[in-house]
Amino acid sequence: MHRQRLIQWFFYLNLTLIAALLGYKVYLNFFEQDFAANHAVQVKKIEALLEQKEHYRFAVLGNINNSVGIFERKIIPQLNQGDYDFVISAGNAVSSGGEDKYRALFGTLSKLDMPYLLTFGPLEESRIGGFRFYDHFGPYHFSFAAGHTRFTFLDSTGTTDYGWQLRWLDELLHTSTARDHFVFSAYPLYPVDYSSLLRLDDDYLFPDASRKDFARLIERAGVNAVFSAELGLFDRQTHGTTDYVVTGGAGGLVLNRGKSRYHFVSVDVNDGNVTIEEKPLDIGQHPFWRTAESLWFFIYSLFYVGYLNFILLVAIFIAIAIWLYRRIFTEPHYYPDFDIDPDDDDGTPLRTAMFTNNYLPFIGGVPISIERLKRGLAALGQPVMIVAPRYAIRQSSHDEADVLRLPSLLPLGKHQEFRLANIFTWRIFSRVRAFAPDVIHVHHPFWIGRAGQLVGRLLRVPVVYTYHTRLEHYAHYVPLPGPLFRNFISHALVKRFANGCDAIIVPTSSVEEYLRIIGVKKPIFVQPTGIEYERFARTDPSAVAALKAQYGLDGKRILVSISRLSREKNIDFMLDGLRLLHDSGEHNAHLLLVGEGHDRQRLEARIDALELADHVTLAGAVPPADIPLYCHMAELFVFASRSETQGMVVLEAMAAGLPVVVIRSSGIEDIVSQGGNGYKTAPDVQAWSHAVATLLSDDDKRRRMGRQAADFAAGHRIEHFAHSVLRAYRYAVAAKRKHRRK
Repeated sequence: MHRQRLIQWFFYLNLTLIAALLGYKVYLNFFEQDFAANHAVQVKKIEALLEQKEHYRFAVLGNINNSVGIFERKIIPQLNQGDYDFVISAGNAVSSGGEDKYRALFGTLSKLDMPYLLTFGPLEESRIGGFRFYDHFGPYHFSFAAGHTRFTFLDSTGTTDYGWQLRWLDELLHTSTARDHFVFSAYPLYPVDYSSLLRLDDDYLFPDASRKDFARLIERAGVNAVFSAELGLFDRQTHGTTDYVVTGGAGGLVLNRGKSRYHFVSVDVNDGNVTIEEKPLDIGQHPFWRTAESLWFFIYSLFYVGYLNFILLVAIFIAIAIWLYRRIFTEPHYYPDFDIDPDDDDGTPLRTAMFTNNYLPFIGGVPISIERLKRGLAALGQPVMIVAPRYAIRQSSHDEADVLRLPSLLPLGKHQEFRLANIFTWRIFSRVRAFAPDVIHVHHPFWIGRAGQLVGRLLRVPVVYTYHTRLEHYAHYVPLPGPLFRNFISHALVKRFANGCDAIIVPTSSVEEYLRIIGVKKPIFVQPTGIEYERFARTDPSAVAALKAQYGLDGKRILVSISRLSREKNIDFMLDGLRLLHDSGEHNAHLLLVGEGHDRQRLEARIDALELADHVTLAGAVPPADIPLYCHMAELFVFASRSETQGMVVLEAMAAGLPVVVIRSSGIEDIVSQGGNGYKTAPDVQAWSHAVATLLSDDDKRRRMGRQAADFAAGHRIEHFAHSVLRAYRYAVAAKRKHRRK
C-alpha cells in the first residue's frame, strides 16, 4: 500500500511539473519581453562596420537548428575569438518556427560579440512561424548595401511569390553599383550530391519552375557567391563566375564523415578579392562517439529552451508510463472485499447525509426514490439528512429539520422544474459537519452531487453514489453538440465521478455492466429501488370508478403511462403506436398519460396532428398518493422510454396488477419477463402496437400476466430496499476504516 501511495504521489508530482512547464510556455508566448524588427538594428551595425572598409570577414552558417552543443558551445566561442565582423545564417537557424524556438535563438545569438542576420528558411516558416519571423526580425526577402558590398536575402520557401521576387531581384541587380554581391537562399539553386546523407527526398532545392530564372539573373549580374543551407553537408560548385556554397553543419544532424560534418564558412573580402573557406570543427572523438554525439546534439537542439522542453518531454513520458503501470499492474476493485461483513451490525445507527439535485416537492423518479429510502432507513432507526434545492413552491410538509434547502442560483427548463442550487455556501459544510454523518450518499454525478463528494473527502467519510439516470439521453438539455455530450462527455463524467466514490449502488445488473464497460472500478451493489407495494396493490374501487367518470373514460380500453413530458421519455413513439392501433379498428384504446413537463405544448400539437385528441388524455401532474388510482383505472401499462436505469413506475404499475408493454432498454430489460409479466419489444412501432393489441384481445392472458406482475413487484418493497442499501453503507464504512489502517 505504501508503494502504491508513493507511485500515486510521483504521478501527481509529474503532473504538477508538466503544468508548471506548460505555464512557462505560456509565459514565453504571452508575457516575456518582446523583441521586434531586430534585422533593422543589425543591418545598421553592419553598415557602420563596412563604411569605407576595404577588408572584412564574415561567417556563414546553415542549419543552426537551435543547437546548444555545436553552435552555442563550440562555434560561437570560435567566432568571438576570431577576426569576424558579422555572422549570417543561410537558413534553418531554428528547429521549428515556434515562439519558444525563436526566443531561444534570440538568447543564443545574444552571446555573439558581433552583428548577425538570418535567412528565412523552411524551419523558420514551419508551425506558422512566418509571422513570428516577420515580427521579430523583419521581411522574408530584403537587400541592403554596406560599403562596397550588397547583401541580398531571398525567400525560397514560397511564402513570398517567386514571380514577384524575380522581378524585384532583376531590378535590384540592374541598378546595383556594388563591387561585391552576396546572395542568401535557404534552398540551394543547384543539385548537390547528398548520397552520404540519410535523406529520402529530393525537395531540398529551390522550386524547379523558378530556379533556372533566378540562377540566370544571378550569374548574368556576376554575383560573387550564393549561400544556402538545408542539407547537413558542405558543398561548393561554380557556375559562370558565381560560387554556389551549401553549408549545413552548424548544429543539425550530420554524419561526421565525407562532406557531412560540423562546420561553418569563412568569407574574406579584401579590396575586391573574395576568399571562401570551410571551417570544419575538430571535435577530436572516435567516429562512433562522434556519430552518437551528433545524434544527441540533434535531439537536444530539438528541445532547446534550454533544458525545459526536454524535461517536459521526459515528464510526459513518465506520466504516461505511470498511467500504464496503474492500468496494467494495479488490481481494480471490481468485487467487494469479502473479508468485510456488511451484516455485522453492532446496533449503532449509521448517520447518512444525502445530496441530490432535485427532491420533493419536485415530482420525479429520483426524488421519490430518495424519499422512500429516507423513510425506509428511518424505520430501521437510521438518521438521515438531505441536502437539496429550495423550490418556489411551499414545502410545508417537506421542510423538516433534517432537510437542508439550498437557495437557487437560477431555474432551468421551460417550467423551471429544475433548480441550479447555490453550492458555494459555507452552510453546506457547517450543517453537514454538525450532523456528523458516517456516510455521504450522492445521487447525481455533478453539481450538488459533486459538492457532496467534496464534503465527504473533507470529513473523511465514505461516499456512496447511486447511478439513477442515463445522462447520455439528456444531451438536448446541455448547451454542447449532442454527439459530443452523448458519446463522450456523459460517459467520461460518470466514470470519473464513480471512481472517486467508495461504492456505487445501481438498480439493475445491466446498469452494472454499463458502468464496468466505461471503466468504473469501484465495488458495485445491485439494488432495485423500493416501491410502496401495499399502496399500489390495494385501492378503493369506488374512487377508481369516480376518477374514470371524471375523465369520461367509461367504456374505453385504458392504457396508462406515467412519465415526465420530455423528449427523452419517447412519448411520440407511443402516440405513433396508438395511431396504428386505431387504424386497425380492433380496439377502442385510450392513452391516459400522467405527468407534466416542458414538452406538453409540442405533444398537444402532435396529438392533434395525429387526430388522437379523443383518444389521449394528458392528466398532468398528479399527487403521488393518487397515482395508484390511475393505475387501477387501466387494463395495462405502456412505456417507451429508453433512458431509465430501472423504470420504477413500471414496477409500481406491476404492483397494481397491470401487465406492461415496454421497449427493450437498460433497466427495463431486467424487470420485465417476456410473456411473463409483460412484453418488451424493439423500438419498432408496429411490434409495440401489436403487443398492446395482443393483451387487449386476450382477457385471460392479460389477467394471468397481471397476477405475475404483482407477484414480481412484491419482491421490491421499501423495507427490503432500505435494508439492502444499509448493507452497502456498512460495507463502505468498514472498507474506509480498513483502508486507513493500511
